[in-house]
Amino acid sequence: MTISKVYTTAFTLLLLNLVSACTQEEDLMLPEEEQKPLYPNVDEALYQYFSRFEEEARARGFNYDLTNLEISASIEEIEQEHIAGQCACNRFRSPRKVTIDRSFWNRASDLYKEFIIFHELGHCVLDRRHLESSLPNGACASIMRSGNSECLDNYDLLSRDFYVDELFTLH
Repeated sequence: MTISKVYTTAFTLLLLNLVSACTQEEDLMLPEEEQKPLYPNVDEALYQYFSRFEEEARARGFNYDLTNLEISASIEEIEQEHIAGQCACNRFRSPRKVTIDRSFWNRASDLYKEFIIFHELGHCVLDRRHLESSLPNGACASIMRSGNSECLDNYDLLSRDFYVDELFTLH
């Protein structure tokens, strides 16, 4: 091998090493908003529902920024039967924690996941209590019903706006 081939090979290897090192370093240098989770302490599977909650609030004239609230949310097994979600909160201090039952999560439709998460955020963010009243047709009058009432769940694409409007109605 001639001296010029040795220099050319060495130069090529050095150049490839520099390009590779720059690429690796650039990958580590993400913009600040990409480094922080969208909703700190919230399971990523729940992000879209937290975002929908904020959007629905804005559409009704309210501005809730869930990224700045001390709220955590996770999907895990809830030991009590027939409980799809829980909000653990103290009305006068943080943190607030939403827990969604893993078994429920694995079998629920997107709309029913939204229903449960909106209900729990109704407790944790809006400070709403359960409302057990029924509409004349026997359907629950509120997304904030408990599981103990006689009313029938009616949260579907046709009734969604009615229930979300009611959720953001100040009581």
